[in-house]
Amino acid sequence: MAIGASPVIRPDLKLIADMIEPGSRLLDVGCGDGSLLHYLVNEKAVDGRGIELSSEGVNACVSAGLSVIQGDAETDLSDYPDGAFDYVVLGQTLQAMRAPKTVLNHLLRIGRHAVVSLPNFAHWRVRLYLLFRGRMPVSVALPYEWYETPNIHLCSIKDFVVLCESMGIAIERNISLDHHGVPHRFGRGLLFSNFLGSEAVFMLRK
Repeated sequence: MAIGASPVIRPDLKLIADMIEPGSRLLDVGCGDGSLLHYLVNEKAVDGRGIELSSEGVNACVSAGLSVIQGDAETDLSDYPDGAFDYVVLGQTLQAMRAPKTVLNHLLRIGRHAVVSLPNFAHWRVRLYLLFRGRMPVSVALPYEWYETPNIHLCSIKDFVVLCESMGIAIERNISLDHHGVPHRFGRGLLFSNFLGSEAVFMLRK
């Protein structure tokens, strides 16, 4: 990843980037190879930091000049002070956490806003896959076989909305993406998004 060159990023990451105000302070949790951080630093002058579990991801980020440390979000988020960031991002990672509620609480303690993206296990293709094949689905949004997936808490878009309501978390913005990566706002209804959305992006606040 060359400094100064804007990378092509996943559709959900582009939606996340569009939600971030220029010049803001941001922590990207589970930042992978740093694609989102790199984009935000170069395109929106964000003061970006990252935490990543894999040494390969950390090495890729550091090589690209990004400020990223190696750490486990499930244990290390508690070390960050309250209100340290304007935004804390968790992209396609919450479903791989052992304690999603604890992680959500930390995201909203550390940042004024949390931006979370996750795959939707209630997507119509997933439902049909289970109905006609009788097996755990493998798709673009859920690319792993059941025996090797890092996802341990799969949920639907509706499940996540209900969880936020139970935790007193306000959903400021929400966008679902179909299996082609085309975004749709929830204005057409939660039922519609839960059925047709392959994944979703949420901006949250306490």
